[in-house]
Amino acid sequence: MNKGVDVYLTEGCGRCNLVGTPKCKVHKWNNELVLLRTIILDCGLTEEVKWSMPCYTYNNKNVLMLVAFKSYCVISFLKGALLKDSKNILDKPGENSQHGRFIKFTKDSDIVVMEKTIKQYILQAIEIEKAGLKVETLPNPEPITEELVKAMEENSDLKRAFFGLTPGRQRSWILHFSSAKQAQTRLSRIEKCTPKILQGKGFHD
Repeated sequence: MNKGVDVYLTEGCGRCNLVGTPKCKVHKWNNELVLLRTIILDCGLTEEVKWSMPCYTYNNKNVLMLVAFKSYCVISFLKGALLKDSKNILDKPGENSQHGRFIKFTKDSDIVVMEKTIKQYILQAIEIEKAGLKVETLPNPEPITEELVKAMEENSDLKRAFFGLTPGRQRSWILHFSSAKQAQTRLSRIEKCTPKILQGKGFHD
């Protein structure tokens, strides 16, 4: 067990000002996260902390993560698009997600019932990594809006943070900004969301 994950479970991820308080969303799902952690470690993955969250690797390759949200917690498979979802339990992080898939949990009792299935999916993800398989990424059809280009030209920190995001997080912002029909709305969204981008987060984080 990684001591950093122990800290995550007791204090939270530290990605907002609720860290260390009872209101931190990690505490809401503590029982579920502990159960999932045990199941994951039983499958032989190495436990680390990346992006302030528990990350599980095989031969130094990221396989899955444990993530707490307000309404649920998840096991997030980094190459989930390659998994055979025989039980139909995988969800997309966003409508346009190309790589990741997750299993959503809201009750520890569900985890106990699903333990065998959860392990099957985890072991399948490990085999995908052993085989060196990769998700074929489709070209991004959405251009970066002019307003975002201009904002990044005026704010080098924003530009550096945006292009430091994963492709999926970049795409989530592009879709969010470009979905606004009026330029003023796009500008307003960019201004409002800049702090979140600077924190290394995607639209759905």
